[in-house]
Amino acid sequence: MPLLDHSHRPLLLRWEYFVESWATDLSFALNALLPDGYFAEPNVQFAIPLDEAGSYEPGTFTALGGWTPTPPTHDLPIEATESVAEVGVYRRTAGPELAGAIVLVCTGNKYTPGKRESLVTKCCAYLQAWVGLVLVDVVPHHLADLHAALLNRLGTSVPAEPGLLTAAYRPVGQDGGATLEVWREPVAVGRALPTLPLWLRDGLCLPVELEAAYTRTCVEQKVQPAA
Repeated sequence: MPLLDHSHRPLLLRWEYFVESWATDLSFALNALLPDGYFAEPNVQFAIPLDEAGSYEPGTFTALGGWTPTPPTHDLPIEATESVAEVGVYRRTAGPELAGAIVLVCTGNKYTPGKRESLVTKCCAYLQAWVGLVLVDVVPHHLADLHAALLNRLGTSVPAEPGLLTAAYRPVGQDGGATLEVWREPVAVGRALPTLPLWLRDGLCLPVELEAAYTRTCVEQKVQPAA
């Protein structure tokens, strides 16, 4: 099924449910390919509303143990926790070790510069830890170029081209240094999604068949094009 426009009702309202199922479907597909000693699993968490996270008037608290804290030295604004939708591929060693990751961009990752920056920071940390990465931004809402932002963070200046995109990244050690191999595929509403390589730390390469998993998820979630 060609990519649908998830920026309008009712598809926009269902995006978080959809991306959770999409991540699960991708993990199933990867597990069917992975050799013994590896497994894939989804990690989907959505931002916690402020009324659930804990909203209190300054200076109000419940003291435990008979101890009262001193007033805070600073009172600073912070961003609420962002949404996470990703698939991790793990290698079973002494304990599960992350070897590759697929990051599916959520609407909540793009609302503000701070949210976009947080997502780029996470992707940058994966690559600097030699974790292969696939980045998928098919949310036509608050368009940005997260690929350019990621490369700029890693020290390569490229012009931003806001729009939808999919990209794969492979950090490679070479001649005592490090390079980053990149596969970027622009995408658009009405077009099929590409298949991208997910490179694991030890040289294994998996095909991430985005279109097949997207189509299965649309069928399973009974998603139809917006009227």
